[in-house]
Amino acid sequence: MTFSRPSRRAARNAARPGRLPLAFALRTAACLTLAAATTPAVHAQAAPSAAPLSFDIPAGPLDAALTHYARIARVNLSYDVALIKGASTRGLQGRYSASDGLNRLLAGSGIEAAPQPDGGYVLRPAPRPPATGATTLPTVSVTGSAATDTAGFVAADTAVGTKTDTPIVDIPAAVSVVTRQEMDTRGVQNLQQAIAYTSSVAVDEYGADDRYDYFRIRGFDETTLGTYRDGLPARVPAWFTASRVEPYGLERVDVLKGSTSSLFGLNAPGGLVNAITKRPTDEPLAEIYTTQGAGHHEAGFDVGGPVDAAGKWKYRLTGMWQNADYGYDYTKDNRLYIAPALTYSPDANTTLTLLADYSQRESSTARSFPADVDLSLNKFLGEPSFHHFNTRQTDVGWLFEHRFGNGWTVRSNARYTHVDLDYADVYGATVDPTVDRTAFSVAGKSDRYTIDNQVQYDTRWKSIESKTLAGFDYTDDNTHENILLGTAPGIDIYHPVYTGRSSISLDPYVNWRVKQQALGIYGQEQLTYGPWILTLGVRQDHVNTKAIYYDTGTQDNDTASAFTKRIGLTYKWTEGLATYVNYSESFQPLVAPTANGYTVGGSLKPQDGTQYEAGIKYRPAGTDALFTASVFDLKQTNVPDAISETEQRQIGKVGVRGLELEGKFALAERLNASLAYSYWHGRILSDGIDGNTGKRPDHVPNHLASAWLDYTIPGDGWRGNLTVGAGVRYIGQTFGDSANEVSVGGHAVFDASAKYDINKRISLQISATNLFDRKYKASCDTVSCYYGDPRAVYATLRYRM
Repeated sequence: MTFSRPSRRAARNAARPGRLPLAFALRTAACLTLAAATTPAVHAQAAPSAAPLSFDIPAGPLDAALTHYARIARVNLSYDVALIKGASTRGLQGRYSASDGLNRLLAGSGIEAAPQPDGGYVLRPAPRPPATGATTLPTVSVTGSAATDTAGFVAADTAVGTKTDTPIVDIPAAVSVVTRQEMDTRGVQNLQQAIAYTSSVAVDEYGADDRYDYFRIRGFDETTLGTYRDGLPARVPAWFTASRVEPYGLERVDVLKGSTSSLFGLNAPGGLVNAITKRPTDEPLAEIYTTQGAGHHEAGFDVGGPVDAAGKWKYRLTGMWQNADYGYDYTKDNRLYIAPALTYSPDANTTLTLLADYSQRESSTARSFPADVDLSLNKFLGEPSFHHFNTRQTDVGWLFEHRFGNGWTVRSNARYTHVDLDYADVYGATVDPTVDRTAFSVAGKSDRYTIDNQVQYDTRWKSIESKTLAGFDYTDDNTHENILLGTAPGIDIYHPVYTGRSSISLDPYVNWRVKQQALGIYGQEQLTYGPWILTLGVRQDHVNTKAIYYDTGTQDNDTASAFTKRIGLTYKWTEGLATYVNYSESFQPLVAPTANGYTVGGSLKPQDGTQYEAGIKYRPAGTDALFTASVFDLKQTNVPDAISETEQRQIGKVGVRGLELEGKFALAERLNASLAYSYWHGRILSDGIDGNTGKRPDHVPNHLASAWLDYTIPGDGWRGNLTVGAGVRYIGQTFGDSANEVSVGGHAVFDASAKYDINKRISLQISATNLFDRKYKASCDTVSCYYGDPRAVYATLRYRM
């Protein structure tokens, strides 16, 4: 049994295709520092800049909003604990000076800010008659750091868990964030590398196969359905034609773990990965870079900033070009990417961002080797003239938000994606050179339009704060694939002599069009009462999938509906320490009942998933850090299983229980660390004729672990900063089949980087993946094995203006 959609897996096998922590003295004295450190040249109490700053602070509790404000404005705030207890704010959006922004944030709260000689502010009750006696309490000090939601190593907020801007500590689910700084430090080249150091995420399932971003979350394959971009789906509706994300074009990557259907619709139970595109910036930025390595030549640029003096118009333009290979003969990884973006903010309450990009990829197909045969990884067993996986992709979309005041906000996010695929491959060489190899090709075109409209209302009923979200989203996928299947003459795998394109014979295999329309209506309520946060969510989905087979004149038409729920409860012991529990559901419809050579008997039902989870999150006061731990129990039912050689029924059930630990911290702008460990106990709970009940699902390890640390040695008058980093990723033993007869050993891979700041603008970085060039099997099935990427070393020279 497998977790992935049957049609996808069958085709892939066939073709290989809030309160602050206090130290009480006499029950009244309290002190807190919320940001770790500034650079040696910047004092924590420096006067705030009069230049406009960009704020995006949601309505809600005033204490959390002040923390958010201080982090952006880099000012000291002092106030009585009792003064802000239970107070709320309407939020702050737009560009303001530090003083103007603080006054607007406090508007209507009955609190005013008194400037201090050190550049900070003391909060005190605003004058109002008649004044009553008040008890003066010792103050709490809040110091902001230079970090923003998209800067630094450790993120504080995310929208992926609730579709609202919510502190990660407040979300009743496990969320991990990979920031731009972390991606740059590690020298990330693709989405799999970006999330490789995240707890409960397994990547590189097929090793050097870079056709797709393969990943599992909590044991479930999310390659097909679990990729999102800017909160909108980027799933694979058919077999092979799929959109990709270029990592240089990303601001950050959010990983939401567990069942997500109550917010995002159809998906497997494991979770999702949301890639956030680079947006126009409030401050001017400009960088150019070049990356060089063995068989790798790359260059790129990223510029942005305000267009007009008022800052109403902002832009960003990102681009990169790459001519490279994967370190093997007859491979290539050529890319072209250009992404313009424009933001218009006519006032502080309205923002419209237009996003577009165009990308080309000329890459290679999967590299498999016969099982139990030890060959040099430089051996190429396909056909050089029939070996490519080329895509052209265009994306156009918008992100719109308007705040009406009085707590009302509307959002509309949309994107159109077009993908062209040209795919050709010869695979399946064996030790017997007289046995034909398999030839395979795909000509694919895919069009997707997706939109998500939301209404949010923030209010307060006495001591209860409410954040209500309602929305509907719609996705229309239309994919055509003409798939040919045939043969090529066998070759001697030890001394290959290629036979050429003319020797390949191809016949029609599947010529089909998959049309899928998915409509979802959802609602969510976040209620805060003192230290308690209750999160409730419901969603109704309706999915229609039609598969039209042009070669046979037949079609499959399936309609699936599902009502999914979510309930989560968070208790905040302090502002930075929270425990939570949640229950959530998922659903995953089948593409078509006859798409993979089987007939699925009976009425098609969505594959249903449930999750129970409990966890703890800790963000220590005075540090830029986040530590999380969670336990979970996921199950998926209605999984198709074979009951005969030609028929499947939806009688399968799989489950994964586990534990995950993760810690990320940045200390004094010197030491950054990302630590993760996960335990997965996966089991086939119900099976068909295969008799694999009780076995571990294929490709699901028991153990995963990773650690990355980098340390900066500050420069002096003649020497710049030197940053050195190293990491290790471990994936435990897996099975290549549901019968647990094909075992694949675990492996550990080491990475490293070193960066030297030549001056404030120029840096030189050396990055290496698989540092010790370990040869390891990423996965195997009964016929073939897929090996991991070899060592790759890159040198990057970067100039930032």
